[in-house]
Amino acid sequence: MLGALALPVLSATTAGAAPASNCSSLPPLPYEVHAKAVTIRSKASVKSTALGVLYRSHKFSVAKKSGNWLYITDKSTGVKGWVSGTYVYRDVRMCLD
Repeated sequence: MLGALALPVLSATTAGAAPASNCSSLPPLPYEVHAKAVTIRSKASVKSTALGVLYRSHKFSVAKKSGNWLYITDKSTGVKGWVSGTYVYRDVRMCLD
């Protein structure tokens, strides 16, 4: 007979582990540019005038949304305008309660 190997039993919660927090109380994740760059436009339309370019490395703030468009201020250049939500969006936080 081969020797037996004793392994510790693992449980879902270990002593001293903090319970999972409620995700709904956490602030939303920040918006991020999910492309190398995105065009900043005068209106929420791909046919509107280009005002500038929002690069992935730039810091920006979002003032409002209209459909799939975000009105932003590029803090690196000061340019204000609309960017497509196809390329600028928040990642989703997954909570396992």
